[in-house]
Amino acid sequence: MARMMFAASEKDANMLYATRIMVPDPFLWIEVDSKSYIFLSKLEIDRAKREAKADVILSYQEATGIKEEKLTIPLLIKTICKKLRISRLIVPSHFPLGLAETLRKEGLSIVAKKEEFFPERSIKTPTEIESIRTALRMAEKGMERAIEVIRESKINDEGLLLWQDKILDSKLLREEIEIKIMREGGMALGTIVACGIEACDPHEIGKGKLKAGQSIVIDIFPRDRATGYYGDLSRTVVKGKPAKQLVELYKTVKEGKQWVLSVLREGLRGNKIENDLRNSFTKKGYPTEIRGGRWVGFFHGLGHGVGLEIHEPPRFRKAVFKKNQVLTVEPGLYYPEIGGVRLEDMVVIKEEGIENLTTIEEILEIA
Repeated sequence: MARMMFAASEKDANMLYATRIMVPDPFLWIEVDSKSYIFLSKLEIDRAKREAKADVILSYQEATGIKEEKLTIPLLIKTICKKLRISRLIVPSHFPLGLAETLRKEGLSIVAKKEEFFPERSIKTPTEIESIRTALRMAEKGMERAIEVIRESKINDEGLLLWQDKILDSKLLREEIEIKIMREGGMALGTIVACGIEACDPHEIGKGKLKAGQSIVIDIFPRDRATGYYGDLSRTVVKGKPAKQLVELYKTVKEGKQWVLSVLREGLRGNKIENDLRNSFTKKGYPTEIRGGRWVGFFHGLGHGVGLEIHEPPRFRKAVFKKNQVLTVEPGLYYPEIGGVRLEDMVVIKEEGIENLTTIEEILEIA
């Protein structure tokens, strides 16, 4: 049985995992009897022969004997499959439907794999863990910049934050974070800087002005431009003096995260840990429920796998944890009348416990 992908490795994590080279345009990967082949255009072939991971690396013309200008993608695949004597191909579930239908008309059997194409991706090698650690350090640099800007800001008579004579809003602080990460070699898109009521919607990136005394949830998940691996980090801060209710909410989330980190280890079931934490929050007076037409409490997952995608298997609640899986631990509590709080670390699962990759401190109040 042969496996095949046709994708751009800059965007497709499976292709990057298999080939270890960043290519902006789709190219062809085939594996037959544990032997891997990469086929690329003449534009990429020389670089690929230096950098890519495969047993055989050929240009389209070398592989088919047909000039590249005369090749269509279906003709390319059909010709290579004939040379390799394969007629049945397993492809990822997101393989282009139109291409699959064309290849079937050409006599090839195309079968989409329902499960993960590379299930081994969830277990990280030492090299991958270091790549994730590097990306996480970029996130930490971005968080340090955010805290620096908030610390430098002043509070005006309306309770708004002023920085360099400008109103400090989510967009401006997000730009400062993402510029810092870019200078560190990363790329950050969709960074969350959400204040007040916006902080109670976990995936709201933030659009409003930053206000004193209100929680600001900052969630940064950069991609290392060199390796393609991601880091992920969340902190919640307040400029000035937070209300007692917000301090208690923060304390509860922090204690919850510390409890999760203390019990995590190989072999445990994520759904039990998540349910136990949610029940603990409820007992402390922070239930998860619908109020006034919106969810409040701890209504998202406790974490997810991270690697060549920001969200990849295993999902915390669905996992039976295995050694060297890398996951986030990110409990949160959200109540519009108080504010939103989320704290997030990244960990490596070990036989006994975890290795916490996150080094940046947790602070709530910024003077």
